[in-house]
Amino acid sequence: MKHIQIKGLDKPVSKLIMGSDFFRLDNGQEVSDILGHYLAIGGNTIDSAFIYCGGESEQRLGIWMDELGNRDDINIFTKGAHHDQNGPRVNAEAIRSDLFTSLERLRTDYIDLYALHRDDPAIPVGVILEALNEHVEAGRIRAFGGSNWTHARLQEANDYAAKNGLIGFSFSSPNLSLAKAKEPFWSGCVSVDEEALRWHEATQLPLLSWSSQARGFFTGRYTPDVLDNADLVRVFYSDENWTRLRRAEQLAQEKGVTAIQIALAYVLSQPFPACALIGPRSEAEMLSCRDGAELVLTPEELAWLDLTAATV
Repeated sequence: MKHIQIKGLDKPVSKLIMGSDFFRLDNGQEVSDILGHYLAIGGNTIDSAFIYCGGESEQRLGIWMDELGNRDDINIFTKGAHHDQNGPRVNAEAIRSDLFTSLERLRTDYIDLYALHRDDPAIPVGVILEALNEHVEAGRIRAFGGSNWTHARLQEANDYAAKNGLIGFSFSSPNLSLAKAKEPFWSGCVSVDEEALRWHEATQLPLLSWSSQARGFFTGRYTPDVLDNADLVRVFYSDENWTRLRRAEQLAQEKGVTAIQIALAYVLSQPFPACALIGPRSEAEMLSCRDGAELVLTPEELAWLDLTAATV
């Protein structure tokens, strides 16, 4: 599997990052099986978060690494400082509290990739950077980034870091997929637009995309008449996205692959370092992701799929 480098890490990061929002304490065998399939295709980075499965995701991941003794081989990508019922909590106290709890659950003394799960634009970037730099200096975090931060806030933060001798954000983790979101999945979520894509190309800041395959939009299970998935209808059902789906199916037929593999290749073929968070639940789905990640799309194909060019 191909990898990218992220500033602050010794280990490279596999282009496919395994999601763990279904890891629980009561499905240990399922988790072990799917992670075994993930390691078999060359993956080395696992995504989690303080809030996933009420904390059980991080706990199960910690147990699995303990059982296999493979902590040093794995990049842990986890997130904290998500808002709660009282609102935003992107502050030094919440970051510290969530981070220390995550370290305990994961049975480790450091996080390879730590992201703030949400942003709070009311908090100055300098305050946030000071808090994160403290944990880097203490060895608790190797690299940090923003999940669902706009590229404008990331630029503001990294400008501040450069001017004040601080470590800045090493990566971003928004939604990027061939199907374009009409509205946020959940409150505070960020999907990249054309301007953000150009910014990533200019800065070469790595992007780790969640919902990289548009939550199954390209599987062939959905048509404009299938309305049983309210979230998919709300976020992805649009004339433009149906056109993108048809083009993905056409290109897939030409290449002898599937439309969902084309959708995955779209994310990974961007002109900047990009990884895709994936959520396969079987060996067959894992192998499909592997094969999709091996596809390389040309700039012309990307533009045609994205409806920014008339022909391939």
